[in-house]
Amino acid sequence: MASAAEQLAANLNFGAFAKADELKKRIWFTLGALVIYRLGTYIPLPGMNPDAVADLFRQTQSGMLGMFNMFSGGAVGRLAIFALAIMPYISASIIVQLLSSVVPSFEALKKEGEQGRKTLNQYTRYLTLVLAVFQAYAIGVGLQGSGNLVLQPGPFFLLSTTITLVGGTMFLLWLGEQITSRGIGNGTSMIIFAGIIAEFPAQLAQTFELGRQGAISTGLLLGVLVMAVCVIAFCVFMERAQRRLLINYPKRQVGNRMYEGQTSFLPLKLNTAGVIPPIFASSLLLLPTTVASFSQASGGTGFLSLMATYLAHGRPLFMILYAALIIFFCFFYTAIVFNPVETADNLKKHGGFMPGIRPGERTAEHIDRILTRITVLGAGYLTIVCLIPEFMITYAQIPIILLGGTSLLIVVTTTMDTVAQVHGHLLAHQYEGLVKKAKLRGARR
Repeated sequence: MASAAEQLAANLNFGAFAKADELKKRIWFTLGALVIYRLGTYIPLPGMNPDAVADLFRQTQSGMLGMFNMFSGGAVGRLAIFALAIMPYISASIIVQLLSSVVPSFEALKKEGEQGRKTLNQYTRYLTLVLAVFQAYAIGVGLQGSGNLVLQPGPFFLLSTTITLVGGTMFLLWLGEQITSRGIGNGTSMIIFAGIIAEFPAQLAQTFELGRQGAISTGLLLGVLVMAVCVIAFCVFMERAQRRLLINYPKRQVGNRMYEGQTSFLPLKLNTAGVIPPIFASSLLLLPTTVASFSQASGGTGFLSLMATYLAHGRPLFMILYAALIIFFCFFYTAIVFNPVETADNLKKHGGFMPGIRPGERTAEHIDRILTRITVLGAGYLTIVCLIPEFMITYAQIPIILLGGTSLLIVVTTTMDTVAQVHGHLLAHQYEGLVKKAKLRGARR
């Protein structure tokens, strides 16, 4: 069945795409939503001094603020209404998922199916609002205390900044949900993807400008570009890699007919958690370091300034925390999305078994052992890919964020997921066409 689907997907052409009206509507809706998002990244916060904002960002763009700017599609560098992006939602999702694993009431909601998932999503939205208010107010205080950034500081500026940033985040949350339900791809991932792609030309131009000025040698510049291509190829290979566990189904009799035993596979992805671990890890590091960056840029001293120094890109403490968080979320998110006990129970109910493994508890232990081993490989792969820019900044003195690591990983995985959804819609459209033709032939007969 799987091979037939793959063969059919390989034979898809532009003719099939041209006839898929529903798919074209979804693509146009997604593009329109992303255009609206991009327009919002150019609308500045009220009461800001644009020249001072540009100077501030030039001083802090090589640190964590640069990564925050990448995730927001340049909105941070322009201090636009979407400067918070959807980071509060990601942080809220982390907290709710942690609670669903340790709090019995949340765990019960997770097991209730669709209705429980809707309730947890509602809790995530409420928590997103709370976190957005806190982060927006903290940013407003940081901006007000950062020299001449604000034209007229005071309570009204704090109120307007908080309302604007919170409104921008909640609008993006709604927009992402609309993309997920009425467009193509995961809405949250598509918004981050659009921001990264939009910033890529400027980052590429900056790289070539450094080469033209002699700050980067030609050989090193070519090496960086080749490395980016190799990282993309490596990400595609690792995202497609999987371990297939053999499943046997015995002979069974239905009525007077005897059906032969069947063989299938249980696929376990090498990177079950996908791009979630680096996004979660980045979001946890962004809030404190962003506030610290504003403090450092305004000449502040003390704990915040010290934190901004030690958590800058390429610093040992940042790399250790980043790697530790990625590894933790790899195992944590894999445990959430894949339950070996539940999978073993489903196999047992349908009569499936693994050769040499007893059904039930033994099968669950076997699946869990294999899943743990491949998750170690997946966590190592994500850690290596995401730390590449940090080593580039530290040892090669190349302040480029988008040519490796988290950004390329997000672009690759989002592209692969979106292409898979497009193929799925085309397959469904072709199947509906075959059903209609069969019905017409039956009616003629």
